[in-house]
Amino acid sequence: MERGVPVPSIGAKEARLAYAHVVISVLAVLIGGLAGLMQTLIRTGVIPEVFGYYQLLTAHGIMLGLVFTTMFIIGLLYALLAKSFGRFESFPTRVAWLGFWMIIAGAVLVTIMVLANKATVLYTFYAPLMADPVFYIGLVLFVVGTWLSAFAMFRMYADYKRENPGVHPPLPAYMSVMTMLLWVIATLGVAGTILFQLLPLSLGWKDTVGIELSRTLFWYFGHPLVYFWLMPAYIVWYTVVPKVIGGKIFSDALARMAFLLFLLFSFPVGFHHQLTEPGIDPFWKFVQVILTFLVVIPSFMTAFSLFATFELRGRALGARGLFGWVKKMPYGDVRFLAPFVGMLFFIPAGAGGIINASHQLNAMVHNTLWVTGHFHITVGTAVALTFFGTAYWLVPVLRGRTLTKSMNRIGLIQTGTWAFGMSIMSYAMHISGLQGNPRRTGPATYFSDALTREWIPYHIAMAIGGTILLISVLIFVYSMFNLSFLAPKGEEEFPLAETEEAAMETPRFFENWKLWITVTFVLIAFAYTVPIWHLIESAPPGAKGWVLW
Repeated sequence: MERGVPVPSIGAKEARLAYAHVVISVLAVLIGGLAGLMQTLIRTGVIPEVFGYYQLLTAHGIMLGLVFTTMFIIGLLYALLAKSFGRFESFPTRVAWLGFWMIIAGAVLVTIMVLANKATVLYTFYAPLMADPVFYIGLVLFVVGTWLSAFAMFRMYADYKRENPGVHPPLPAYMSVMTMLLWVIATLGVAGTILFQLLPLSLGWKDTVGIELSRTLFWYFGHPLVYFWLMPAYIVWYTVVPKVIGGKIFSDALARMAFLLFLLFSFPVGFHHQLTEPGIDPFWKFVQVILTFLVVIPSFMTAFSLFATFELRGRALGARGLFGWVKKMPYGDVRFLAPFVGMLFFIPAGAGGIINASHQLNAMVHNTLWVTGHFHITVGTAVALTFFGTAYWLVPVLRGRTLTKSMNRIGLIQTGTWAFGMSIMSYAMHISGLQGNPRRTGPATYFSDALTREWIPYHIAMAIGGTILLISVLIFVYSMFNLSFLAPKGEEEFPLAETEEAAMETPRFFENWKLWITVTFVLIAFAYTVPIWHLIESAPPGAKGWVLW
């Protein structure tokens, strides 16, 4: 099968759809960043407690972990599909806008409940913590809105295949649809616990909730969520970064295979988040820990492909030696530097993930600030920096403006401040976590206990790092405003690389969606059917809902 070729430019209607999502994501970064800094300063006693620590932590997690990432991802994927397919048909466009407004409605309801201090349940909303029913209704609207977005993308993909028989849809389109497919399958778990456990509990229709079952359904969703965040960053690394450096995609087939493996391996792994919890047979924990390590395979495939691309481009520019390519990369281009720094952070982040998933090592770091530090260099740096670097060219493309030299310079500064602030904060989190410093605890002094006094310098470092990160957020928000309304009008390049001529042909079986979806559900059934049956059959009496604020 031949490979499809992207169109020269995207249409105005398609650009408006993508831009609307990106705007909401930028607002979410601003709100989430402010909440993050305030909770750190309150925890360390720098400012008075004008809002509750846990209330701010909830706002921080929801705004950055759910709203920022989801909206930016959907906006980016619409832009990639528009670049791959050209103009969208009328029906999927209407569905896409319906999904957008439903997501907005859900996000508004959730935000109001958090600000009203009626949903201080953190972004994981663990049972038996119980929020106001409106909070859960908002979550339902948010998730259903994303399903509509996914349906619109699936329809666009099907339309292209129908109109272009015998042609592989362009690589960015394949990766986009794979990402949304993973999201839809993953959110089935969290939809289950909201609709059948948490919402009925908050409405008073049920007296108790099964905690272990609720957490299992959440982590069935929670781990694939990490790959829903990472896969769009990988799309940029695979298809955009090679174009920015003047190179080509190392292998179209390898990239599609990596994304297919992410879909297959991301689901039967949730129990490695519950290794210390009772009620789950150790055998199934062991099985899912083993399966977790399979996700390393597509991650290594991605690393190999990227460094092969850098190596080939470096040698084309005259580089010599094993690391000669390092000197040939365009570090003065924010479109490259931000994602590249994100890649560098992902190396220790990946190693930390292996530690978290290992049963014995997990016992050392479980529920400590180590885990928070790992989360911040994974999603908060590898993913966020890639999204920031992408926004510097994507927003001008969508707005019909250009990325000027001065804005590129500001983007480099923003990348540097983010990396510097995150290094300070995540280092303090990792080290104090190894010393036993727990996460998600409001008080930092613990009544001036001698042991915990040693952690205070680390908390101060976290506050300093958080302050630098907020400065970086403000620079980013200003940059997006400038690129939206003040930058010179013109045509900015939508950088998408071609595949190396010598790369192998892309096999036809990648398009066998029925097969891969079936295999995915078979793996899910293998990993979860028996343990969930045990959780239901041997369920304890359950717990009443708790409102602790």
